[in-house]
Amino acid sequence: MQFDIITIFPELIDSYSQESILGRAQKNKLIKINAVNLRKFTTDKHKQVDDTPYGGGPGMVMKPEPFFKAVKKTKKRRKKSRVILLTPRGQKFDQKKADELTQYDQLIFLTGRYEGIDERVHRNVADEEISVGDYVLSGGELPALIITETVARLLPGVLGNQESLLEESFTQEDTKEYP
Repeated sequence: MQFDIITIFPELIDSYSQESILGRAQKNKLIKINAVNLRKFTTDKHKQVDDTPYGGGPGMVMKPEPFFKAVKKTKKRRKKSRVILLTPRGQKFDQKKADELTQYDQLIFLTGRYEGIDERVHRNVADEEISVGDYVLSGGELPALIITETVARLLPGVLGNQESLLEESFTQEDTKEYP
């Protein structure tokens, strides 16, 4: 399975994903995690990804054009792909959702910063919106990594012992595992 995380901070993704379970799974070619630098899809010399909100208001909003280009370049033909926008208003992520996401060959995560991402990205590019909880973060990179690790652990061969999944938290009737 391939996980593509579109971000303005690819180093955050690269650093985390090279360690522990995710690092071993990549080394064993069970998964691939790709940090896509959104700034490479800008057209100005300053690589600007944000702009003032069209409707006014405080803060900056991430421009849609770099996301459109990044998704077009990243999405694999002939693969079962899902484009996920990470946002507080999305469906709450849980173990059941993680199970559903294992059916895809490629997950593409759109991570925001500032006051969020232009609404045109929500409407025209994202297949769905997911939230990891009712709290505020500075960006979508951590939620992308949370979902990536949760889904990856469910894939055959990623854990050292596949039977570990049978006794893990939330795998039996949504109840927590013993301490």
